[in-house]
Amino acid sequence: MLLAGEEWAARFQNFRREAWRLETLPQYLMPQEAEEFAAFRAGTRIDPHAVSNEYTDRLRRQVTEGRSQGRVHIVAQPLSDYLRFEFSQYYAPHALAGEEIRILDVTDRENPLAGVQDFWIFDHAEVVLMNYHPDGRQINREVHDGDVAAFIEYQRVAVAASVPFEEYVKGLDV
Repeated sequence: MLLAGEEWAARFQNFRREAWRLETLPQYLMPQEAEEFAAFRAGTRIDPHAVSNEYTDRLRRQVTEGRSQGRVHIVAQPLSDYLRFEFSQYYAPHALAGEEIRILDVTDRENPLAGVQDFWIFDHAEVVLMNYHPDGRQINREVHDGDVAAFIEYQRVAVAASVPFEEYVKGLDV
């Protein structure tokens, strides 16, 4: 089953304990980000402490409700312009709002999750595969209809092999 619109948004409203994502690409070409990305590349930066929007408000609310949202992004240096943009424009304010963001840098080591595609897992019960073209354009979101055990293990490996976002970006120009 493919997910979009309200069915997709409902996953983030209805999970009980945890929503978690694995990100594997150096860029995601999202049309709604094009203008912000161009501004970032031209030198515009935001104050992550000043960001308040629907996403950050939802993250803060989830934290007060005892629900967590997190992710691990697999990266290699040098960071792409898109990753530098994502780190400063999204990850920094999202981490301040309560998202548990971690980075798995595979620059000088083997990727322990090579070949694993992007996915979300909700309450260790439902997996949504995030399907992308190699250049980062999204194809669709697809509910995985098989066993979720492998994805729970991917999450365990990703978290164990990664570092917190705030630790990773210390000293980086993002």
